[in-house]
Amino acid sequence: MARTALLNVMVQAATKAGRSLARDFGEVENLQVSRKGPGDFVSQADTKAEQILREELQRARPKFGLLMEEGGEIESKDGQHRWIIDPLDGTTNFLHGIPMFAVSIALERQGQIVAAVIYNPIMDELYTAERGSGAFCNDRRLRVAARKDLPDCLIGTGIPFIGVGDHGRALKEIRHVMGEVAGIRRCGAAALDLAWVASGRLDAFWENGLNPWDMAAGLLLIREAGGYVSDANGKQKMFETKSVVAGNEFTHLQLHELLAKACA
Repeated sequence: MARTALLNVMVQAATKAGRSLARDFGEVENLQVSRKGPGDFVSQADTKAEQILREELQRARPKFGLLMEEGGEIESKDGQHRWIIDPLDGTTNFLHGIPMFAVSIALERQGQIVAAVIYNPIMDELYTAERGSGAFCNDRRLRVAARKDLPDCLIGTGIPFIGVGDHGRALKEIRHVMGEVAGIRRCGAAALDLAWVASGRLDAFWENGLNPWDMAAGLLLIREAGGYVSDANGKQKMFETKSVVAGNEFTHLQLHELLAKACA
């Protein structure tokens, strides 16, 4: 596939940060780790990967703004563009030696996500998308799964942990969904979950309490793979509500209806 100059910048940054994470993953027990809050950690690897992303992206496009998980926000100088980056989505997996984590970069232009990269360095899977040009994994075109009936579907979700999120709501939603589907998976890295919806590995996904850097790239991947995304209210306010429901035309609607019943 042909990539634009902007997407090449994103791919170069993500793969460089991913290589750094892969090296540190092999020595995870030696990392110095500090607590940000209950159940939420930040490691040297995380900080180093974010620094790599910041340097690479700012070198290529110095006027673009940044929204970073660890480093906060830097306002754009051109008033139009913003990188939204997560240097290590799946930090808890990483710190426990579970090889399911990713680097995530999205480019926002005038409030719309126009380019996305999600890179899993351990599986060496590079997911890319540009608005209007399709979604790809290692240059292979992606399409969301074609299953139409929830009893045949594998659904992804996130589960809130200690001190974070609405545990009662999560339990209600899981109880309503689990009896209607082939299975539910909690993989621990929302960016990868969304990429897997785009690739057809998961038929649908939902989660509450997400931040923009958790989902921005994945939202575009799913749309460009022919899928549907909304927030928990069926609107396009995912960043504001911190919620997402995703799938194909059929699974998205059915899952949304199930979740609405759970919270009624």
